[in-house]
Amino acid sequence: MSEVELKRLSKSFGNLTAVDDISLSVRDGELLCLLGPSGCGKSTTMRMISGLETPTSGVVHIDGHDVTENPAYERDTSMVFQDWALFPYKTVLENVVFGLRMRGDSRTERTQRAREMLERVHMAAYEDYSPADLSGGQKQRVALARSLAVDPDVLLLDEPLSNLDKRLREEMQIELKNIHGQFDKTFVYVTHNQDEAFTLADRIGIINDGELVQVGEPNEVYQDPTNRFVEEFLGDTNFISGRFKQLNSSRCAISTSLGPTVEVSGDRGIDSQRNLTISLRPEVMQLQPQSQSRGETSIADSVRADGNGKEGQSVNGVVENTIYRGSTIRYIVDTGSEDLFVEQQVTGRSDITQGDDVELIWQSEDMLFFDSEGDRMRVYQWA
Repeated sequence: MSEVELKRLSKSFGNLTAVDDISLSVRDGELLCLLGPSGCGKSTTMRMISGLETPTSGVVHIDGHDVTENPAYERDTSMVFQDWALFPYKTVLENVVFGLRMRGDSRTERTQRAREMLERVHMAAYEDYSPADLSGGQKQRVALARSLAVDPDVLLLDEPLSNLDKRLREEMQIELKNIHGQFDKTFVYVTHNQDEAFTLADRIGIINDGELVQVGEPNEVYQDPTNRFVEEFLGDTNFISGRFKQLNSSRCAISTSLGPTVEVSGDRGIDSQRNLTISLRPEVMQLQPQSQSRGETSIADSVRADGNGKEGQSVNGVVENTIYRGSTIRYIVDTGSEDLFVEQQVTGRSDITQGDDVELIWQSEDMLFFDSEGDRMRVYQWA
């Protein structure tokens, strides 16, 4: 069993609170990513799990045991650092052997185990190399082999790929995912890179200003964010100002700066004339020339009458700019009151260009609502 449980964990450095009352359970054998911006407290949280930092308050359990006061060497964890931390004057094999030697394994046992780990990370041919002769990706594999060689219950990885270029980082993400599957260990992985978290994680814990704001599977935190910070941090989106107006005890109307007004049922906390912010992600909107909407069949027609009782919204505008982003094109559309952006795959792009009159269409249910404090507002039934 390799569960990790944090109970009301906090860490302060003088007047600075780096981690604020975090409670979190990491399941046996899962790969959980702690995701957040630089300086949010995610690395400090990991260092308290490892024993490199002592909590100001709270408790750390590993395998059901309270290890809060235990030093790092008394915890069955191992850590992979951002800068790899390899010994420059030792060979690759000697680096991997080091932890086993400190543990007291015999020469034969530790050499055999180290070579086995190097084989598992595809570095067996480099055992006599110096770290200085290795690429960044190779150094990372050696650091992984060294950490896995001691057979820890929990492997902790603190932004281990941040020093690699984009192509190599993406390759190593797949390698790490495969390694996690092979070893069936509990991994706790710290990163500020959203794509990395979505590629690797079984679950993601999102941290902001020292607080754990949401934990869930990747699709859950992306599609069902708890607040505006999560929605904004996990990807590009359009934020639109709006207002609720109470119609009766159970229904209200939403008016936006774009003009459309729809009636909804919502949570009982909705007050008359309450300001809100609406999020519309670029991938949920469709783009077409305005002239097309006057034809026999249009995207807007199918969205507004899709046969499932879903309500569609649309707004007209002018393409202000186009930005090529590799596999997609981003269109910036001036609607008169808001600049919105939508993205389309290059392979499926139309002949829309800068200056064209266009229509943006989306499903009402794809809009997410946040109050003036940034908390999510639940609107669950469209008129």
